[in-house]
Amino acid sequence: MKYTLLRRSAASLAFLLTLGLTSCDKQLDITPQQSVDAATALSTPQGVESAIIGAYARLDLPQSYGTNLVLLPDLLGSDPGYLTWQGTFQSYREVTTKNMTSINVEADRTWNQNYQTINLANLVLEAAPVVTDEAQRSLIEGEAHMIRGMLFFDLVRLFAQPYRTTGPFSNTADGVPDPASTPGIPLTLTANKTEEQASVKLTRASVADVYTQVIADLTTAMDMLPDPNEGTDVRRFDLYDAKAMLARVYLQQGEYAKALEMADDVIQNSGASLNASVISTFTNKNSSEVLFEIQQNDQNNAGASNDGLATFYSSNIRGFGGRGDVRVLEAFAAKYEEGDQRGAADQIGAALIYTGDGRRAGRLRSYKWNTSSQNIPILRLSEMYLIRAEANYRLNSQVGATPLEDINTLRSRAKAPLLASVTLASILNERDLELAFEGFRLHDYKRTGRSIGDFTASSPELVMPIPQYEINLGNALPQNEGY
Repeated sequence: MKYTLLRRSAASLAFLLTLGLTSCDKQLDITPQQSVDAATALSTPQGVESAIIGAYARLDLPQSYGTNLVLLPDLLGSDPGYLTWQGTFQSYREVTTKNMTSINVEADRTWNQNYQTINLANLVLEAAPVVTDEAQRSLIEGEAHMIRGMLFFDLVRLFAQPYRTTGPFSNTADGVPDPASTPGIPLTLTANKTEEQASVKLTRASVADVYTQVIADLTTAMDMLPDPNEGTDVRRFDLYDAKAMLARVYLQQGEYAKALEMADDVIQNSGASLNASVISTFTNKNSSEVLFEIQQNDQNNAGASNDGLATFYSSNIRGFGGRGDVRVLEAFAAKYEEGDQRGAADQIGAALIYTGDGRRAGRLRSYKWNTSSQNIPILRLSEMYLIRAEANYRLNSQVGATPLEDINTLRSRAKAPLLASVTLASILNERDLELAFEGFRLHDYKRTGRSIGDFTASSPELVMPIPQYEINLGNALPQNEGY
C-alpha cells in the first residue's frame, strides 16, 4: 500500500510543508515563507508549528472534511427516503447508487489525500522533541494525535465493514464478522520521508486493531490538549474535542458506558452551549454550540470551486448559488413535524430545508451548506446530547439527564413538538433529524443494523473499494468484497 500512496506523500512533502507555512496565515497568523526540505523545515520549533498548521489546513481539503468525509457517508447512506445525487459527476453518482468500481475517483482521492495528512501528522510527532516549550510541545503533539486518530476512524468506517455491536438495533445478527478478524485499513504510525521508507508494504490491520489505535490516539490527545475554559484558540483542538470524538467512537463500537461518560463530560464541563436557534449553527462561525469546525475563508474553502459542500448542496440565486447537485427527498422532509426549523419552510433561510430557486430549481435542498465561506461544523454539542440520550436509554440509566429530557432539549430548540416518551427507535429517529446531511447517515445505519434501501448493514456495496492502484502494485492489501 505504501509504495504508491506514501511515496506520493514523500514526494509531496515539500509541498505539504509549504502548505503549513502559508495556507493558514489568515486563520492562525502564520507568516508565509519559502518551501524547504523536511529536515530543515522540521528542525526548529517554528517549523514544527508551521507543519501542524499545515495538517489543519489539509483537513479542509475537498478529499477530507471540506467535502468527502462529510458528503460520502450521506451519499452512500442514501435511499429513497433520504437524498439523491442529481449532478453530472459520475464518481458521486456511483457512490449514491452503490455501483462503485475499484477505480472510483472519490475512493481514490479520499484514501490518498487523507493518508498524506496522516503522514504529515507522523512527521510532526517525530519532530516534536525540538519544541522545547513544554506547553507548546504538548499542544502540537496532542493535535497530531487528534488528527491521526480522527482520520483513521473515518477511513475505517468508509473502507471496511462496521465494528460489531450488540443489543437492540444491532448488526450482529446481520452477518458482520468479529472485528478482530475483519480487514480494516493500514495503520501508518511512522513518518515516511524517502522513497525507501515509502516502499515498505503494509497490510490491512483488523477493524478491532484500527479502533484500538484510534482510541489510543484520541486518549493521548485528550491528555495533551488544553482545557478551553482556561483560554484557547477556538480554531485549534482542545481536550473536549478529543472527548467528543471519543464519545462518537465509543458509540460506534457499542461501548455505551464509555460513550455516555465522555458525552456527559462534554455537556457538563466544556463550556459549550446550544445556540438559541439551530439555524444559526450553520450561519455563524465559531458559535457557542460548535466544539470544532473547519475554518473557511475566501482563499481556502472548497466551496468556491466545483468541489465543496455548498457547491453541491446549494441552489439559491440570492446567496452563493451552487450547483444543486444534492437533492433532499420529499419523504425525508416529511419526517419533520410542522414548525420544526430543521425541516422545510417556504422562505429560504427560515428552516434548514428549502426549495431551491437557483440551479435545478424546484427541488428540496439543505440550508446547512448554503454559502461557500461558512465554516464546517465537525463536532457540535447537539451530538453529545444525542449520544447521552441513546447511551442512557440502552443502559437504563439517567446520567446527567433522562433520555426524554435530552431529546426534548433539542426538539424545543428546533421549535418541534415535545415528546411524551421515547423509545430507542425514536431516539435514533431524532439523530436522523438533527444530524441530517452532516455525514452520519451511513455510519449510524451500519452500527444499528438498519438496512439502507435494499442493502443490509453488512452489504459489500456499502463499503468503498481499496483504490485499484494499491492492488495493482502487489501490495498486501486484500480488496473489499465485490470489487
